[in-house]
Amino acid sequence: MMTVEQCRAARSLLGWSAQELADQAGIGVATVRRYEGGSPIADISLEALSGALASAGVTLIGADQKSTSGGVGVRLAKSAAG
Repeated sequence: MMTVEQCRAARSLLGWSAQELADQAGIGVATVRRYEGGSPIADISLEALSGALASAGVTLIGADQKSTSGGVGVRLAKSAAG
C-alpha cells in the first residue's frame, strides 16, 4: 500500500500539482489533499492514485525492497532510533 509520504514524493518528482494527480487518477482533488494530509480515503481511491502514478512511471519501493530498475527516486532511510 502506498504511504502518504510516497504519494507526496512521487507527485513532487513528476512535478504534478494535486489537481493534476486527481485528474490523472479520475478522482477529486479534495481526496488527494485529504490523503496527503493524513486522513483515510477509500481503498478504490488509493488504488486510483497508485495506478495513476504507476502509469506515469513511478515505482513504489517498500521498506525492505531493493530497487533494481534504476531511474530517479527517493528513499527514506530507517532512523537510528527506529
